[in-house]
Amino acid sequence: MIRVDERLLESLAKDKDFNAQACFNCGTCSALCPMGLGLLPRELFRYVLLGARDRLRELSDVIFSCLLCRLCEANCPRGVRITHNIRTLRSYLVKDEYRIL
Repeated sequence: MIRVDERLLESLAKDKDFNAQACFNCGTCSALCPMGLGLLPRELFRYVLLGARDRLRELSDVIFSCLLCRLCEANCPRGVRITHNIRTLRSYLVKDEYRIL
């Protein structure tokens, strides 16, 4: 069961460059990932749009496994700023979920 937090996208969208909503789930990013992280980033962005905060927290190891190499971003047909979005998700997890900073 997924609990919905309607404030999740609002919280992440404070960063004006966060553009996960531009992703149309084509799978190009997942196919090109050198880490073989098929989940990343398209499903992560869907979880953000759905407000599935708990699911993002469960997948924090995947979020922090991304190399930020930009291979996915360079080939994204919609120009999604994938590495920036991943950095934003990392920051959100560290500050708001784990309250480290």
